[in-house]
Amino acid sequence: MKILLLGPDGQVGWELRRALAPLGEVVAVGRAGADGLCGDLARPEAVAETVRRVAPAAIVNAAAYTAVDRAESEPDAAAAVNAAAPGVLGTVAREVDAWLVHYSTDYVFDGSGQRPWREHDATAPLSIYGRTKLAGEQAIRASGCRHLILRTSWVFAARGGNFARTMLRLAAERERLTVIDDQFGAPTGAELIADVSAHALMGARLQPALAGTYHLAAAGETSWCGYARHVIDFARRHGWPLAVREVAAIPTTAYPTPARRPLNSRLDCGRLEKVFGLQLPPWQHGVERMITEISDRP
Repeated sequence: MKILLLGPDGQVGWELRRALAPLGEVVAVGRAGADGLCGDLARPEAVAETVRRVAPAAIVNAAAYTAVDRAESEPDAAAAVNAAAPGVLGTVAREVDAWLVHYSTDYVFDGSGQRPWREHDATAPLSIYGRTKLAGEQAIRASGCRHLILRTSWVFAARGGNFARTMLRLAAERERLTVIDDQFGAPTGAELIADVSAHALMGARLQPALAGTYHLAAAGETSWCGYARHVIDFARRHGWPLAVREVAAIPTTAYPTPARRPLNSRLDCGRLEKVFGLQLPPWQHGVERMITEISDRP
């Protein structure tokens, strides 16, 4: 099987290089591209031509416009990458008879209530980013291609910047930190997303009726403040020299941002687990592994 991977240098894309490799030949095409191939979703027709040239059995799209706050002032750029390009990918995937795996987000919901969101709950995004990601989902479904749309949230990886790394840096410098405590979700590792994606793609190819939208996040829940406290406690137990003495909880209203964040980012992943025979691990497992792997430990 030949797989075209878009966005191979991002957090999830980097892990997908590894996770997809046992399935077949992975053609990884970054934004700049090479050999006449194009992975820049801001140039959707060039990407479509790349799909035709590669003629893959599956397209895995890990590229996206992810600057949530900047999207509020760049709605056209966000819409081009997150909404228009997935629609083009869906159309060309149907043309070449390829599966399309695409990643979406909890931001398609309004964050109300406390119950974890299910796949068929009503969507009502609060931000430009959320609206463009929802539009991308809708365009893929409308294209009629065989697809897996995987909604995830609070993604992290040992590679590149992330919330945990920021907390550890600040905890080494300051005695007191303030962190938002009224937004809830599950920190989800890029490696978990990649491994589940590969498993689901193979399962769906064997049983095409499994196509559709699924929620994918680690098990359990926490707030950003709880996340920070767990990171700091784990690092301290494992010898990190940290100056912080207090991690204080603050509400979202104390930290205004251009884009509104959903307070409830919990995702119900029961359908994914049941359909594909999986058991998603607690979020703490991935976070602790990531901290252990961070190479710039003090």
